[in-house]
Amino acid sequence: MDGMQPFTPLAAGEAFAFLEWGLNWCVTSYCHTWITVHSAVLERHGRVLIMPAPPGSGKSTLCAALLLNGWRLLSDEMALLDPATGLVTPSPRPVSLKNQSIEIIRKLAPSVVMGPVAYDTMKGNVAHMRAPADSLRRADEAALPAWVVFPRFVADAPASLEVRCKATSFMQLAENSFNQSVHGRRGFEALSDLIGRCDCYDFSYGRLDDAIAVFSKLPMPE
Repeated sequence: MDGMQPFTPLAAGEAFAFLEWGLNWCVTSYCHTWITVHSAVLERHGRVLIMPAPPGSGKSTLCAALLLNGWRLLSDEMALLDPATGLVTPSPRPVSLKNQSIEIIRKLAPSVVMGPVAYDTMKGNVAHMRAPADSLRRADEAALPAWVVFPRFVADAPASLEVRCKATSFMQLAENSFNQSVHGRRGFEALSDLIGRCDCYDFSYGRLDDAIAVFSKLPMPE
C-alpha cells in the first residue's frame, strides 16, 4: 500500500484470507472518517444490530446465521460509525468463517457459496461465505443503531439474553474501537450517544437455532 509492505508474505493458499486482513488493516489504519469498532453488524427493519466481541466468541458464526435468516449484512468485521450523523455505514464483504464454523454454516445452509479453505493460517482454517446480493445492492443505505449485543459461544448452553449496564457497555465498546482516540472528545460523545439510544445485552448461546429465535424477537428500543 503506497509503496509499503507492512506484512510478512504468506503462502499462495492464504491469498484470499490475506487480502481480507489487509483490507481491514487499511480501513482501521487510515479511514478515520468513521469511528471503527471491531464487531459484526446487521440490519433489520431499518435498525442496526452491533455485536462487538473478541476472537473465539462465535461472532462471525452468529452473523452468518442471522444474515441467512432475514438480516441484512453491513459487515462481519467492523462497524463504521459516522460521528456526525450517528448512522452506521455498510461495508458488506464475504463473511470470514474459521475452523468448525465453516462446516456448521454449510450444514445450516447447504446451498451457501463458500470460497476455498485456507489451511493452517494464524487464525486456523479460514473460508469466506459469499455476501448476499441484497446486502451488496444496498451498500449505500446507512442505518441507525438500535441494539448492542455482546455475544459469547458456550458449547451446549441454552440461549440467554440479559440486559447489560450501559456504563460497562460503553467501556467495552470503546475498548473494541480501533480509532476512537483519534476522534478525541467527538469520538467519546459519538459512542456515548450510540449507547444512549441502544438497548444493550449480554448474549450466550450454544445452538444457532436458539440464537436465531432469540434475535428474531429483539424488541425495538423505546
